[in-house]
Amino acid sequence: IISITGNPASTLAKNSCMHLNAGVREEACPLSLAPTSSTTAMLAMGDALAVALMNERNFRAEDFARFHPGGSLGRRLLTRVSDVMRKENLPVVSPGTKLSDAIIVISDARMGVAVIMENDLIRGIVTDGDVRRAMLRYRESFFDITVDEVMSPRPKLISADSRITDAEELMQNNKIHSLMVTDLEGKLAGIVELYDLMRSGV
Repeated sequence: IISITGNPASTLAKNSCMHLNAGVREEACPLSLAPTSSTTAMLAMGDALAVALMNERNFRAEDFARFHPGGSLGRRLLTRVSDVMRKENLPVVSPGTKLSDAIIVISDARMGVAVIMENDLIRGIVTDGDVRRAMLRYRESFFDITVDEVMSPRPKLISADSRITDAEELMQNNKIHSLMVTDLEGKLAGIVELYDLMRSGV
């Protein structure tokens, strides 16, 4: 029996195997009647015990989700990228594609990005920002350049079975709004956007 009281000399404390003292000098109540400081001390002691037990048992986010699957936090921890990613009509172009043609693909897909693919391999991406910067840089020759000249050759990738929390963290850390999603073979399986995560409601 482990007890938490504000009085180590109490009957409960004396009959416990271990007693945790959460006593306070005085209550915050101006009349020193209503439990105020003591209730706060009790909450802090309970939180400290919970955190210590989580560390001792190596309690992970997956464990939390398993015990609380119905709540929003549980759904957030259980939902995978494959559940919210876009799989159809992906904006894919090949190397050597004129940037002017890639703009049409980006516009039609409404994802703000085009993926450069060659032999089922992801070679890079072109974003709305890349297009704007290219317009300023190349000006008159803008419509003659290809995606190879402005693409980002190492786009951020995430696996389809990753949690959406991992995808969100990756986007925030890199200040991007889209991730290329790959399957077990490393091939493009879809695209997930920050908007998709927000729209999922988890």
